[in-house]
Amino acid sequence: MLRSLKRFLQRLLVLALGIFSVWLIVFVVFEFITGDGLPGDPVNLVLVGTLRQLHAAFATAGWSLADRLNPTSSWRMVRAFLCNSPYPTAPFSTLYLFGRGQDIGFQKSIDNSPRRRHHVRFWALSMEHAEAALGTASFWRNTDRPPDDARALWIGAGTKDTGFSLTRLTFQITHATDSDTNAERDYIIAELMKNRVIMDARPVQARQHLPAERVNHYVTDGEVTVASLTATAPGFPLPDPYVNPPADSRD
Repeated sequence: MLRSLKRFLQRLLVLALGIFSVWLIVFVVFEFITGDGLPGDPVNLVLVGTLRQLHAAFATAGWSLADRLNPTSSWRMVRAFLCNSPYPTAPFSTLYLFGRGQDIGFQKSIDNSPRRRHHVRFWALSMEHAEAALGTASFWRNTDRPPDDARALWIGAGTKDTGFSLTRLTFQITHATDSDTNAERDYIIAELMKNRVIMDARPVQARQHLPAERVNHYVTDGEVTVASLTATAPGFPLPDPYVNPPADSRD
């Protein structure tokens, strides 16, 4: 009897691992191959400065640089999710703007949990292109990333993860997000202002109409907060590699 029960439990464990492996391949490894084409987080802040200033600002504010998304970091994230163990540099799923995945991302855990965190993704846009193409379709279609040492616009999408979620259209297990992106935008700006790493923060009306179809429901006032990053010590270290490589559009 005990032997049969043991054999049954072993088979159940193998089945569970098999199902989990299929999920990992389809919904985590698949992340590197293609995007799903669905609308993601709304853009809600822009920081002006260099990559070094951006990284220094969030480090000073106590935020962590997100690990690059790969099978190793994905597996570690899955284990942290299941065990609710700390992972302060957990990776982000890839969202696309300007035809490429985010260039860099930062996060701050809530209660030291991998399931709840403040986080923001950034895409770099050259100052020259922004001035020339603002208000035109080519502004959003540009796929070029400026050099890492150039002063650039860092277009950000900040949201707050609140727990588990199942994407209804793709059945992907992911983070649930707080719908109030205005509050998260204001929280991020307040964190940076408190640490005196930005200046001249001001709201700008984006006037961008989000698509009706969406995965998550967001409440937004349509405003984007723009601020300038303050100067940092020239020798401030940057991790290597500190940004994701440029990605072609996969939508």
